[in-house]
Amino acid sequence: MNTITIEGQLRTEFGKAATRQLRSEEKVPGVIYGGAKEINFSAPATAFKNIVYTPDFMLAEVNIDGSTYRCVLKDIQFDKVSDQLIHADFLELVEDKKVTVTVPLKFKGVPAGVKSGGKLVTKLKSLKVKTLPKYLRENIEIDINHLELNDNLRVQDVKAENMEVLNSPRIPIASVTLTRQLKQEEATIVKAPTATEAAPAAASPGKAASAKAAPEPSKK
Repeated sequence: MNTITIEGQLRTEFGKAATRQLRSEEKVPGVIYGGAKEINFSAPATAFKNIVYTPDFMLAEVNIDGSTYRCVLKDIQFDKVSDQLIHADFLELVEDKKVTVTVPLKFKGVPAGVKSGGKLVTKLKSLKVKTLPKYLRENIEIDINHLELNDNLRVQDVKAENMEVLNSPRIPIASVTLTRQLKQEEATIVKAPTATEAAPAAASPGKAASAKAAPEPSKK
């Protein structure tokens, strides 16, 4: 499990003035909750970079004045004007206490429908799950080799061992759709006339013979 280390210091002063002072020093205030007590701290903005600006799921070991807290990032706030990180919330992991986190999905294989000319469309990149800290992992792997053309993979199809998936079961995760070329080919096949349709119906021999044998009307 990927883990980053954040070196921080306990906050002793609070309020707008104290917060402005921290930001002037290029530090970010943060809080750790979920454990025995809530801990307010600050750390250099650069210390949060690897866990904030990434799609990966990882753990954080926050070292504060000699104590280490094993956490997951729960929430972040950015300045509306400068887009700079201004606050970070962490949830402390307690061994026998379940946590709710968002874990990325990792697709394994190439769908059969893609091999037939289709296109894989992903609609969900992560799942919200509830589990014990010992079962946390970097991603949830999903085998998509079996997906045929027009097949859909839904949340209910995912087997996440030791995890309770909280997303609605019917939400689609991925599908294999027809490409424009395949649609055109199918349309061509449907529109193409069959040999029977293309050729005019031949007159039956009996009718042809009757037509030839019919005498001309007599003239008086």
